[in-house]
Amino acid sequence: MHQGEARGTGHRVTTSTERQTRGYTDIGGHRTWFADSGGAGEPVLLLHGGLSDSELLLEPLEPALADRYRILAFDRRGHGRTADTEAAFHYDDMATETVAAIDKLIGDRAHLVGWSDGAIVALLVALRRPELIHSLVLIGANYHFEGNVPTEPGGSGFKIIKERYAERSPDGADHFAVVFKKSLAMFATEPTLITDDLRRITAPALVMVGDDDLMTLTHTASLYESLPQSQLAVVPGTSHAVILEKPEYVGQLIGDFLSAPATPETYFPVRRKPRDGA
Repeated sequence: MHQGEARGTGHRVTTSTERQTRGYTDIGGHRTWFADSGGAGEPVLLLHGGLSDSELLLEPLEPALADRYRILAFDRRGHGRTADTEAAFHYDDMATETVAAIDKLIGDRAHLVGWSDGAIVALLVALRRPELIHSLVLIGANYHFEGNVPTEPGGSGFKIIKERYAERSPDGADHFAVVFKKSLAMFATEPTLITDDLRRITAPALVMVGDDDLMTLTHTASLYESLPQSQLAVVPGTSHAVILEKPEYVGQLIGDFLSAPATPETYFPVRRKPRDGA
């Protein structure tokens, strides 16, 4: 399905090519937009950020990954091409929605690549259903709401997000004010994970942030150090929109990690040093 088609009410809601499918399916009892590149590679589920949409992740990352992996994504309730409901936003509900998407679209383990809210959701899914997770890529993630820098970001990012919402949402451009209010309420009190929660996550994880991201570097470091099998990438000269600002570099980092997500072999391991000291 191409941009601009989601708000139509006709019966033709799914389009396919030889490999790709984009359209609507039922996830958790809700009509939900999804994308599936097809192919026989290991599945990689892209989880978009708050107030955002899946295509904002697919556009920069699918070209770097689709030759080796089956790339999937879906727009969560009230985001992108998926309609909203009257319910408030909560990360736990988004995790439930994501588990339902994995069961419906994949039916097996997957690599989760989450950006911002999508990364928070990935953490919650890994805690709730570890058997579904092959690896995690956590981009611009905070595991506790107090980890964010206490200031409003500048730049044009918010304007772009609002414009994309207007182009895609079946609820219409004016509904953005509703989802924005619900998102702000969630951001103010969620998530509330602690480092002991993170230590329970056994899947290999790549933690990635821009060097001028929304969360403090101290918070990011604690996320990295608390995940038992983690790697860290602080991308210079980027912000919370690191995926858009350096897409080729980010795609390479993700591709390299997904191809060998286990503990890397290095010359001078410190945190990764074997327990027996060998």
